[in-house]
Amino acid sequence: MGAGTVATGLGPQDGYLQFLNPNRKWYNNRRLITLHAWLVLLLITSSANGFDGSLMNSFQSLDLWRDYFGHPQGGKLGLLNAIQNIGALAAYPFAPYLSDGLGRRLTIWIGATIMLIAVAVQAAAHNLGMFIAARFLIGFGVTFAANSAPMLVTELAYPAYRAQMTALYNSLWYSGNIIASWSTYGTEFINNNWSWRIPSILQGVPSIFQFFLILFGPESPRWLVSKGREEKALQTLAYYHADSDETDALVLFEFNEIKAGIELDRTVSANVGWSALWSTPGNRKRMTIIIAIAFFSQWSGNGLVSYYLNAVFNTLGITSTTTQLLITGILAIWNLFWAIGASFLVERIGRRTLFLTSCAGMLLFFILQTICSAQFALRGTESAAHAVIAFIFLFYACYDIAFTPLIVAYTVEILPYSLRAKGFNIFNFTISLALIFNQYVNPIALEKLGWKYYIVYCCWLAFEFAFCYFFIVETRGLSLEETSALFDGEEATRAVQASHEVRHDDLDEKNSNTDLKV
Repeated sequence: MGAGTVATGLGPQDGYLQFLNPNRKWYNNRRLITLHAWLVLLLITSSANGFDGSLMNSFQSLDLWRDYFGHPQGGKLGLLNAIQNIGALAAYPFAPYLSDGLGRRLTIWIGATIMLIAVAVQAAAHNLGMFIAARFLIGFGVTFAANSAPMLVTELAYPAYRAQMTALYNSLWYSGNIIASWSTYGTEFINNNWSWRIPSILQGVPSIFQFFLILFGPESPRWLVSKGREEKALQTLAYYHADSDETDALVLFEFNEIKAGIELDRTVSANVGWSALWSTPGNRKRMTIIIAIAFFSQWSGNGLVSYYLNAVFNTLGITSTTTQLLITGILAIWNLFWAIGASFLVERIGRRTLFLTSCAGMLLFFILQTICSAQFALRGTESAAHAVIAFIFLFYACYDIAFTPLIVAYTVEILPYSLRAKGFNIFNFTISLALIFNQYVNPIALEKLGWKYYIVYCCWLAFEFAFCYFFIVETRGLSLEETSALFDGEEATRAVQASHEVRHDDLDEKNSNTDLKV
């Protein structure tokens, strides 16, 4: 399979860019400001995920938490870290059906409700079994919200900002990571069990906002069209994208593309059901890419740091709880900086360039990290230990320019509407499988192999670069419907072009009506 973009006869110059109002910016248009406020409510779903991802890492550095739950180690520690993802696995069979059946908003609300119950149980836990049960519920609840939220972001966003807003979704994982890291750093000095109960309570803050506000926000125009509510879909597009002008050229362009894309999916039986994910060459290519980048996002060596950073510190002789928590908090801020910066470059640089640069940089710095870890383990060189910390930061900078902002954004944009919820569910399911493997295998491998375990990831990173070079397709400057043409070929291209012709007819009718009024 060749690298690069597939020729389709459609390019950015043929799409929505020609209809954008150059004077309508995110900072000077009240409707866009309101839309982005709603999108922020969706983006914080990722913050809740990031909070949980860092919480267990921070708890493992807290003496009071370890004492309260009997110093969990080995398999028990692996279960504590993996149970959230086991809860997610239990929710995956239901999440896409709720997203497509009940709508994106209601599914997010259901997820937020379950999350609030789970957080309350976790904060009140008085034994290890109760804590484990709460973390199972957290994984179960967040799955519903995490399945719908990024799809609603990409389906609601103003076309000029869609890529950036969707890329921000996963980047804001680190905002939750920062709150968890620094709140735990602060509560470390509380000499009782509130040192871990307070961070547990804070985990529920994003869900509180979603519980009370999400049902007042806009629904996906694509979901509305799929349910036969075309008038409401047009009103939603017009209200947020064109100040309620339902005859605006951009709104008509979007509306007719959405209708054409969904109608095509309805008429092609291969685009319906779970088997459709593998039934055509285009869909097989999509799923190959999606499953691969999902695994890559967790199997790039980052799993060693994300969940077992304290074990890495201990390997390097950094055993102070305060120092460990401080480095964890600084690393979270560093990650957020690079991830957000990359989110605003996806349309300037392109997805493919970011993926390749990320893989090359990660490979380089992980090799250097491995060398320095070996030097410290074999010779006890203190400077080598300090260098490992530096290379961890540099490794994450490279990871963050693609595998933080793009894995969700790229997944939801290359999937057609009819398969978006199911395909994105497979993406999340794959991540959970990769995480469960990491959380059980990494602590055992680190204990048995030490720095030699890093060599496995060096080889894997080289494979990741080769895969991205040959498989990643550039989607810069295309609408969601136009992106389908890159994978589905001539039939999808004709459907998109037909929607463009309908749009021109609508504009001609609008102009003739205006002439009659004059």
